[in-house]
Amino acid sequence: MAAADVIVVGAGASGLSAAIEAAGAGAEVLVLEKNPVAGGSSRLSVGSINAAGSVLQQRAGIVDTPDEHFEDMDHFMGPFAAQENRALRRLLVDNAADTLHWLMSLGLCFYGPTADPPHRHPRMHNVLPNSRAYPYYLSREARRCGAKLAFDAPVTALLTDAEGGVRGVAATLGGRPVEIEARRGVVLCAGDYSNGAALKSRFRPELAGVPGVNPTATGDGHRLAEAVGAHIVNGEVVYGPGLRFGAPAVPSLLQRLPPSWALGKLMQLALATLPAALFRPFVMSFMTASLGPEAALLRGGAVLVNRDGERFVDESQAPGLAIAAQPGGQAWLVLDDALARRFSAAPHAVSTAPGVAFAYLPDYRRHRKDLYRQAGSPAELARRMGLPAGALERSLQGRGWQAPLHALGPLEARIVITDGGLAVDASHRVLRMDGGAIPRLWAAGAAGQGGVLLAGNGHHLCWAVTSGRRAGHFAAAAAAGA
Repeated sequence: MAAADVIVVGAGASGLSAAIEAAGAGAEVLVLEKNPVAGGSSRLSVGSINAAGSVLQQRAGIVDTPDEHFEDMDHFMGPFAAQENRALRRLLVDNAADTLHWLMSLGLCFYGPTADPPHRHPRMHNVLPNSRAYPYYLSREARRCGAKLAFDAPVTALLTDAEGGVRGVAATLGGRPVEIEARRGVVLCAGDYSNGAALKSRFRPELAGVPGVNPTATGDGHRLAEAVGAHIVNGEVVYGPGLRFGAPAVPSLLQRLPPSWALGKLMQLALATLPAALFRPFVMSFMTASLGPEAALLRGGAVLVNRDGERFVDESQAPGLAIAAQPGGQAWLVLDDALARRFSAAPHAVSTAPGVAFAYLPDYRRHRKDLYRQAGSPAELARRMGLPAGALERSLQGRGWQAPLHALGPLEARIVITDGGLAVDASHRVLRMDGGAIPRLWAAGAAGQGGVLLAGNGHHLCWAVTSGRRAGHFAAAAAAGA
């Protein structure tokens, strides 16, 4: 049987962080990733981290503390506040600045801090040039530390001993089934279940058919651990369905940029010194490629139609589920010229990336010609959208709209992320229902969220790296076979 000291399941931000810490502590580490590349959901994220007490805050003269960060997170809890694991929230905010500094030491560059209300201080740090910097630098450091990374290598089961402890994994390597011993333990870092129909059916059945932003986030770590006695907490906490425009056929310039240190530093300098007007078109190429419309556009009077040209929902209500039920799971936004002019400048943005920028209708007209259509009549607009003219005319009849008419689409409903994670203790050991730890099994990131609620920007990624580092440290420190 093949063997390693520590086996890490997943090569996203949490898994690579765990591998770096474990290998740096002298453990022989094997990372198993089911996808052909590293990155997981971190690769698809905006890439921001909220941290209090960072060196970037200090340079900007901002006085901030983890205590204030802890209190500000209360604003995001909503109806789930009573069921949060506040001890893990405390762990997050106390380690956030160190997490940011550690990432910077590996070569990642950040712009900020920027304001992100209702946080009382600017504490959002945005990665440069794009979120691909996370897998690039973390993978490089993991290999430098001696960790072995295997791709297209799904883990199919956890192997247990007579006492119920984890002794290794069953996986597929090179297309062949193998069993691999973990002398010190296994760290589950396999992401969330935003695209896991079975777990969504169990916790939020109405969302089971709504796909996730990350198509490979299927809750593998949750499933593997439950099979050996673990349990999930806060499984019903799901973010979405949110609205997303389809990805462009050609990635934006910002998304294609290599995640080099020199480019990050150049962008950091440009953002700090150049007039915003010079840098804005560059940022817009990211904004319009990655985000969806704000609810304010729908509340302002925009109409949603399906691919048959029919209006199908009261736009003042959250439309995600209704969009997911339409033919092809798609819809188009239609608005008249008065509303289009309103959403062409501040303070009325079509899309918002907190701490980064705001995108307006002219930005979509300029950067997403594949999404934007304009015409002088419903019939002509329908022709340009490829929709039935008569149905669209009926959908807009009697609204008294001003020409020209505008359309954005198609857009789709997506589950953004899930906050249900395996129950873990402060050392990230996976727990059974009775509160006892499963020997030699740790979890980090979304798989090991443990009940902490991470609503708000910059918290999920910070937890992924923070918990991954800690879980890797604890796994490496375990005695072999103990």
